[in-house]
Amino acid sequence: MTSTGRFTLPSEENFAEKTKELAELWGADAIRNSDGTHLDEAVLALGKKIYSAYFPTRAHNEWITLHMDETPQVYLLTDRILAQSDTVDIPLMDGFFAEQLKPNRDADPHKYWEVVDRTTGEVVPAERWTLDADADTVHVAGITPWHEYTASFLAYIIWDPVEMYNHLTNNWGDKEHEIPFDIYHPATRKFVFDTFEQWLKDNPQVDVVRFTTFFYQFTLLFDPKHREKIVDWFGCACTVSPAALDDFEKEYGYRLRPEDFVDGGAYNSAWRVPRKAQRDWIDFLSGFVRKNVKQLASMSHAAGKEAMMFLGDQWIGTEPYKDGFEDLGLDAVVGSIGDGTTTRMIADIPGVKYTEGRFLPYFFPDTFYEGNDPSIEGLDNWRKARRAILRSPISRMGYGGYLSLAAKFPKFVDTVTHIANEFRDIHDRTDGKAAEGELNVAILNSWGKMRSWMAFTVAHALPNKQTYSYYGILESLSGMRVNVRFISFDDVLEHGVADDIDVIVTGGPVDTAFTGGDVWANPKLAETLRAWVRGGGALVGVGEPSSLPRFQAGRFFQLADVFGVDEERYQTLSVDKYFPPVTPDHFITADVPVDAEARETWEKAGYRIPLSGCGGGQGIEPLGGIDFGEPVLNTYPVNEDVTLLRADNGQVQLAVNEYGDGRGVYVSGLPYSAANARLLERILFWASHNEEKYAAWSSSNPECEVAHFPEQGLYCVINNTDQPQTTTVTLADGSSETFDLEGSGIAWRNA
Repeated sequence: MTSTGRFTLPSEENFAEKTKELAELWGADAIRNSDGTHLDEAVLALGKKIYSAYFPTRAHNEWITLHMDETPQVYLLTDRILAQSDTVDIPLMDGFFAEQLKPNRDADPHKYWEVVDRTTGEVVPAERWTLDADADTVHVAGITPWHEYTASFLAYIIWDPVEMYNHLTNNWGDKEHEIPFDIYHPATRKFVFDTFEQWLKDNPQVDVVRFTTFFYQFTLLFDPKHREKIVDWFGCACTVSPAALDDFEKEYGYRLRPEDFVDGGAYNSAWRVPRKAQRDWIDFLSGFVRKNVKQLASMSHAAGKEAMMFLGDQWIGTEPYKDGFEDLGLDAVVGSIGDGTTTRMIADIPGVKYTEGRFLPYFFPDTFYEGNDPSIEGLDNWRKARRAILRSPISRMGYGGYLSLAAKFPKFVDTVTHIANEFRDIHDRTDGKAAEGELNVAILNSWGKMRSWMAFTVAHALPNKQTYSYYGILESLSGMRVNVRFISFDDVLEHGVADDIDVIVTGGPVDTAFTGGDVWANPKLAETLRAWVRGGGALVGVGEPSSLPRFQAGRFFQLADVFGVDEERYQTLSVDKYFPPVTPDHFITADVPVDAEARETWEKAGYRIPLSGCGGGQGIEPLGGIDFGEPVLNTYPVNEDVTLLRADNGQVQLAVNEYGDGRGVYVSGLPYSAANARLLERILFWASHNEEKYAAWSSSNPECEVAHFPEQGLYCVINNTDQPQTTTVTLADGSSETFDLEGSGIAWRNA
């Protein structure tokens, strides 16, 4: 039986009858249009709440084509060109998509551009180069042969990146390209607000303005082959203009260089250790963006409509976890549900009345094509999101794209019916409250609270080779029976560690925002964390935690004494490293499935005898059983009192260390899987001396998880796989019950 409510259905022109049918089947109480579509009168007459996507800074070519110097701009970095004499020519647009980007030849290049000798890092004096505007080439003279040179230049963004993606994906042919515009310019800003005011009058049927989104697109640049060239979901590269740069200088007292944006080709990736210029620009930008967002929200309310923000596309500058977001007056935030981590990214946002998840798959032809089964992705997406929703509820769900595509797949239609009903059932049973968390866990990095649930990410919910070993930590935590917060190194330096934190997790690759870079050169940070752990705290390090990019005081991991592990950086090869025997059976690894034959082989092979310069004690054969992801090479125990739980292939993957009254844990990496989520859960309980709490509300099968709702007197057990699973749940009083769950199943019981 279909329940109703909490569901937003996308629709389009000439699809009223099927929209009505699916709205009833999926229990929709709201209907929205998708990009490039409008709702028919018959759909509007269904009596549902009406969302309308609104794009404040595109879809008005009649305006921007008359003001092409007021499109958003981006600093681009050319390829490195080798000088073979004392002159060199630097082509500007090689590697960039000319239909998306156009060099800004209007503003004085010698004021706003920069040529850099990349071999020395020195800026080439402006009098040594000229711009050939016809050829889009910079001619440089008086330079050093055999050095590499680049030009950093301003470019207009002349095709909205998201509309371009939709255009190319859906093969919209000769549809006019939508040109974005930048409200930093007063005339365009007036146009945006005047246009919105008129739109509000012309659309009395709309209940919710779904801003998609506001003013500045995350960094998304393409190459001439229509492929992504640069993508950073947090990137602020596409937010500059000469006027904004001049105003920044007046307000902050110093002038930003082009290099502060192109960053040697890194474009200020969120993985980079944030620098003062980057942080100042974010503050400057968010102040401007938020002021204007607040005005749009106020106008929406004055017209009797709700203001909803889509967390994506042109979301840059809103910073929903930055202090003050709650003052913008937004009623809701909606975002794409890619997995548990992105679900929490939406669900945990403070200062709005409700949150909504746009689930996958998106109703586009790249998924909905003959021979494919979109229900597989639909259920996989739901399982990932569900475990996070139990820990931090979202109020509503929905889908996006073109409903006419989804309607052609009956199995998918049935799948969404099931998902929607289950979503509402969870909300009804729990009163929209979060399940109980047993521990308080803090993620420590450079960004802290401002980028909650946004760590270890390049593109939204798309881990890659360099990220998945760390992103798995967040994905595991997103549905774990712990309370999670995000803190920064600056927080610890200024305020110490909060009394209610049970465990701190920190780490990532060296010299990134997640390990902190030179922040560890400040001894106060190590002092504070050592004292906290020594007094009973718990610190878990992942990858290259507390690493300083240079060899300092004989350590690479500045808290190697806490973790019990350091990494050989080819500075102490003459110092032998001796490994204690591996402990194969421990509270942390109790659920790790180790093949009996592999364990026998490991035991029989024994340990390496001491060898001059290499130490000894390393296992000859791997014990295995755990996927640590990409290896962190050359890790070793700092002494033989450290307890090694895994040290395969001559380096440490998992170790625990008693440190005064507290405990340290080192793990080289943890890609997401049910087994690794269970491993991390046990790490957290052990590290915080809470082993005795572990059994209550636990599941014997790592593929299943338990969520306890004490206020409602309920608990549920979920199967996170598409296959039947059996698990035994231990209750708070020590009793247990065994469950047989179908694929993707959920079972409820009174607690």
